[in-house]
Parts: sequence; C-alpha cells; structure tokens
Amino acid sequence: MSKIIDPSELPETSSSIYPEPFRSRVAGRRRRRLGEAGGLKNFGVNLTRLDPGAESSMRHCHARQDEFVYVLEGEITLVTDAGRRQLRPGMAAAFPAGDGDGHQLVNESDRPALYLEIGDRTPGDEVKYTDVDLALELVDGRLVMTHKDGTPY
Repeated sequence: MSKIIDPSELPETSSSIYPEPFRSRVAGRRRRRLGEAGGLKNFGVNLTRLDPGAESSMRHCHARQDEFVYVLEGEITLVTDAGRRQLRPGMAAAFPAGDGDGHQLVNESDRPALYLEIGDRTPGDEVKYTDVDLALELVDGRLVMTHKDGTPY
C-alpha cells in the first residue's frame, strides 16, 4: 500500500554512530527518514539538513551500496579525490558502489542546506573511510566503529 509522507510530521534526528572526535564534526547534520516512514525496505531516503560548518559524514566509499544526493536548498561542497565542487539547488551527485572514491558533503556557506540522500541496502556492504583512522564493522548484528587496525574506540 502506498503511503503519503509529510516530512514536517517526522522527527528530525541528529544521532551518529561515529565516536569522537568524528561525532562532533557531524553534529550539525539532521535527518528525517522518509523511506523508513514509507515502509521502504530495499533503499533509504533521507531529507537531510546540514548546518553551516557541518559535515555529512567522514569521507567514505561503499563496496556494494550505491548512494545518490540531490540538493534542494542552499549550497554544499562535495569533497572527493577530484577535489572540491560546489553543489547548488537542482544539482545531484551519484556515488556508484565499488568505485573507491571517498565522498563527503560539507556546508561551507553561512546558511543551512537541505538535500535528499538516497542509498540502497545491499547486504554485505563494506565502508572504507579514506581520510581518517576509522573502520565500520558488523559485529553480532550491530555496527561497530573501530580504528582501521580493528582496535576499538
């Protein structure tokens, strides 16, 4: 059954599984989980607000999951191996699984930015963090952040 979703009726969450010192870097990121509210199982859709100075994530890439962002309001900077690129309303960026090019969004402007982030939920994904000593592991059915050598934070 289809569902109509009013984002204003959804909670805006700012939680993160990142340990410090990384958690504070994404503190200005807030999401409304549209896909979850609609009962989607195979991919997620988030309406994400990024405050000035905030980062969407640490620069990362996925082995098996695709990601896509579409900018609705404000300006954000996309950071990849190719450098920094401004994204404005109406622009999008795609991050194919397995390409190895870490990506990150940073709000370097003085206004909040709003964008859609869409990602699939292919099982067995591995996430590589390209610029920081961080790794994501699935341990006993839960996500655990460790140093790249496996040492816990």
